[in-house]
Amino acid sequence: MYHRINVTLPSETLKQLDEYAPKGDRSRFIHEAIQHYINQIQKDKLRQQLQEGSIRRAERDRNLAEDWFVIEEEAWQHES
Repeated sequence: MYHRINVTLPSETLKQLDEYAPKGDRSRFIHEAIQHYINQIQKDKLRQQLQEGSIRRAERDRNLAEDWFVIEEEAWQHES
């Protein structure tokens, strides 16, 4: 389903739109531009979430390694 909306654009943006999208094809062009922009935002958000998760996992892994290091050191001392 399509909806008609009014959009206000700066003159320069309208000139650029006219360069790349014929007057009868503006809706398709704007639709594709918005979809592209939203996809980029979603990719950036996912990348940020993955990076944050990676940092959390690295901290967890480091803490586990430190804990095991202490346990292994104690085990080696008892064996000696």
